[in-house]
Amino acid sequence: MRQIKPEELQKNPFQMIGKEWLLVAAEKDGKTNAMTASWGGVGIMWGKPVAYVFIRPQRYTKEFIDASDTFSLSVLGEEYRKTLSYFGTVSGRDEDKIARSGLQIAYDGATPYFQEAGTVMLCRKLFAQYYDPACFIDKTCDEKWYPQKDYHMMYIAEIEKVLVD
Repeated sequence: MRQIKPEELQKNPFQMIGKEWLLVAAEKDGKTNAMTASWGGVGIMWGKPVAYVFIRPQRYTKEFIDASDTFSLSVLGEEYRKTLSYFGTVSGRDEDKIARSGLQIAYDGATPYFQEAGTVMLCRKLFAQYYDPACFIDKTCDEKWYPQKDYHMMYIAEIEKVLVD
């Protein structure tokens, strides 16, 4: 993989995040965990290139994101769709998803990512906050997406490095 600047990223973020999906990975206590995400975005915040992702409180990966200063967003090709679906439906509390998936972990410093990815964003957390139900202007979003009131934590992270194949 070669490194590019975040502003050189050519991928369409709507395709990359909403259609191809992301594997969000972080490390805690020497162990890596990851989950599939299809909600998020990229942009500029506080004068920095950022990615933002949303993780529900019951997700095991949230413990890893919270315990680390950094995390990665790996975008894999269509041939990994079944694997991405698996990462989104099985908890790392119950089994070693990474070992069972056959994907290979690489590291940039202490930040894990997946070697099979075509694009990797290496991110450093800047901000985290739970959704506040009082802030929904369109109340149907709250009703549709949060019947259990398990509001996402929003993470905003500086994209420190982008790797592409």
